Amino acid sequence: MEKLKVAVAGLGRIGKIHLKNLCRNFPEIEVLAVMDVFDESEAIAREFNIPVFVKDFDELLAVSGVDAVVICSPTDTHADYVVKAAKAGKNIFCEKPLDLSLSRVLEVLKIVDESGVRLMMGFNRRFDPEFKRIRQLVEDGSVGDVHIVKITSRDPAPPPVSYIKVSGGLFLDMTIHDFDMARYISGKQVKEVFAKGTVMVDPEIGKAGDIDTAVITLTFEDDTMAIIDNSRKAVYGYDQRLEVFGNKGMAIAENNFPNNHKLYTHAGVSGDLPLHFFLERYEASYNQEVREFIDALVSGGDMPVDGKDGLLSIAIGLAAKKSMEEGRPVKVNEILG
Repeated sequence: MEKLKVAVAGLGRIGKIHLKNLCRNFPEIEVLAVMDVFDESEAIAREFNIPVFVKDFDELLAVSGVDAVVICSPTDTHADYVVKAAKAGKNIFCEKPLDLSLSRVLEVLKIVDESGVRLMMGFNRRFDPEFKRIRQLVEDGSVGDVHIVKITSRDPAPPPVSYIKVSGGLFLDMTIHDFDMARYISGKQVKEVFAKGTVMVDPEIGKAGDIDTAVITLTFEDDTMAIIDNSRKAVYGYDQRLEVFGNKGMAIAENNFPNNHKLYTHAGVSGDLPLHFFLERYEASYNQEVREFIDALVSGGDMPVDGKDGLLSIAIGLAAKKSMEEGRPVKVNEILG
């Protein structure tokens, strides 16, 4: 069978992960070209024996034979790159979010739809083995009717303030993953958002116009709820936990650890801290989401996370921001218009 030809745009942390997985774990894939704006990234292309390195996205699209483009560049490039790739007839995998503007996302999705190409959004947590198992338990009725979803997502340290200023804010940068997870795990749509946020970690984050600590309540269409808590700094490591409570029981996904040993002594009980950050915690999920993107392209089946999923997560994020600013619950339809 002829190999699927892929190009990768952006060789930051996520781009390097995807490139490594594509080159090492998928023999049915051939990476023809990579693109990054930094000269030093050419060394990464050489490391993986990629024949073409360019610094411009148009040049990447011009490489002969490319079937699909994996977009891992900064957020403010996503919409433009997706539009260009769609018009060039390339299938697309794009890291979240598609854009920070809802109107721009709608415009881009219209172009993608008209072009006839396939688009998958990179919400990798759906593909984490622990979270996928919780979803299966919900689907097969093991927890019964879902009443409450609880999601804890806390980073080990905040990003630089320079990043905070261009990230779109905590709700569109960090919590957007949790908004997607709430929909995915419950299998329900969010109708209302109530969010409270503050600055507890670093005053400079507040000066940059953002928050670093938040609690959000989501109300689904059937009036069941999800509760999300976020912090930019958990001193004990990357805290990623999930709980689903229903009328038949409860399913919980706890943190992942380097190992599961515990030391019991007269001084107390000790063990390792959670895996340090997202690169370690979600290593398997990044590989699996690419696996499912490729499978969908080959089989012609539905993309596991499509443009509408990306749109709804952004709408929920904008509703959360509006709720926090105005001190009231906000309907998602108020944002979607």
